[in-house]
Amino acid sequence: MDVCFYILDGEGVVEIGNETKKVKKDELIFSPAKIPHRLLNESKNNFRFLVIKTPTAKSETKIL
Repeated sequence: MDVCFYILDGEGVVEIGNETKKVKKDELIFSPAKIPHRLLNESKNNFRFLVIKTPTAKSETKIL
């Protein structure tokens, strides 16, 4: 299942596979299915994020 993270408040670190990136409020991060990921708060401040999970399509989406 694909996952998106929207950073609501604060700053943190996102690790997706072998990639690491610092993130901050109002950023959107995409993590593809079957790739390990984690979010870290390396400070004493709040780090809040919204998790949006979307199933991987099994067939092509068609626009009518």
